[in-house]
Amino acid sequence: MSYVKHLKCIVCGSTFKEEDNMLTCPLCGDKGSLDVIYDYDKISKVTDRESIGKSKEISMWRYMPFLPVEPNWTKPPLRVGWTPLYNAESLASEIGTKTLFVKDEGVNPTASMKDRASAIATTRAHAAGKRIVACASTGNAASSLAGSAASIGLRSCIFVPRRAPRGKLMQLLIYGATVVSVEGSYHDAFSLSAEAINKWGWYNRNAAINPFLLEGKKTVSFEICEQLNWEVPDWVVVAVGDGCTIGGVYKGFHDFYLAGLIPCIPKILGVQAVGCQPLVKAFFANMPFEPAEENTIADSIAVGVPRNPVKALNAVKLSHGTMIAVSDEDILQAMPLLGRTTGVFTEPAGAASLAGLSAALKKGYIDPGESIVVISTGNGLKDIVNAQRAAPPPIEVLPSVKELEKNLKVKAPDLLKEE
Repeated sequence: MSYVKHLKCIVCGSTFKEEDNMLTCPLCGDKGSLDVIYDYDKISKVTDRESIGKSKEISMWRYMPFLPVEPNWTKPPLRVGWTPLYNAESLASEIGTKTLFVKDEGVNPTASMKDRASAIATTRAHAAGKRIVACASTGNAASSLAGSAASIGLRSCIFVPRRAPRGKLMQLLIYGATVVSVEGSYHDAFSLSAEAINKWGWYNRNAAINPFLLEGKKTVSFEICEQLNWEVPDWVVVAVGDGCTIGGVYKGFHDFYLAGLIPCIPKILGVQAVGCQPLVKAFFANMPFEPAEENTIADSIAVGVPRNPVKALNAVKLSHGTMIAVSDEDILQAMPLLGRTTGVFTEPAGAASLAGLSAALKKGYIDPGESIVVISTGNGLKDIVNAQRAAPPPIEVLPSVKELEKNLKVKAPDLLKEE
């Protein structure tokens, strides 16, 4: 059985019965994002740390009581979630902090954290008898929806801004999605997708509109708690675009807290790029956001008009966290830093989290003695163009040991030391 109690508007507080066609508050319009509220008392009677730990389901579905799906519904067969949490000792030492973990979301089926939301979307779409699911995306949500839909026998129609990285576009096409490349910004792609979804009645996978999708994203926080043996970290760091991911990270901890599974909620550091930071500016000004240019290499967070700003800002404020903006140069430096110290290859948005942590440590926002989890939201193979910008060039030589030695003396002298 599902333990969903009702939907609640985060603006006016009104509650509504759970319905697939109710995506935003009918009283507040598009600004009235909805939260999925559960009967936490009932959940606490059937779920505890021990029962979760005994689950043989090694995926996000191990947390079924906290998800808006019925147990008998058909779910995508792809294994989503239960991604690794690495103890990043070398990275911690290099950036000057004591306890640091990296949550690698790039090992999900389509190589990003967005698979968690798409698993919920396709499950609910299938249960509702929908044949087609659609969304707008800068890339990762699109890839995840296309892959998840294909695995469960649904069609997908994806709207992307023309600038979407080629690697992500290839994923969409390989998965059989109908891809609509929109000339313009993410805002333009989103607006067109909304019109098309309303016109033809497709299932709406846009996470900023559909309240059920954030429920998939929150499972990353469930896993962090369990993988740390229920020791809640002091900080969780995540990159911010539309606001849905950071909202999901907060809600996961909040749900576990209300169910009595954890004693507190960690502080959340939200990170945006300097060239696209509408929510960072809104947070520090304590004002509604103003539309911003989408001027950053981190396409996954290049959202000038965030569709879920209230949940994003609430996540930071209610967790007593903060926000920070980092330059594209900082992001490019963070990509190889993460790679050579942890073996995790992340895309620019994932590297933005690490760059944000480094900046927050320097500014004194975070104490070096606090425990920290950085979420790497997607795999670096998603954006090879920027990976090439971040990485040093290879050493090019003729097949000659003498020439090799000559080049190594200049470019990698430590390799010439005797073992």
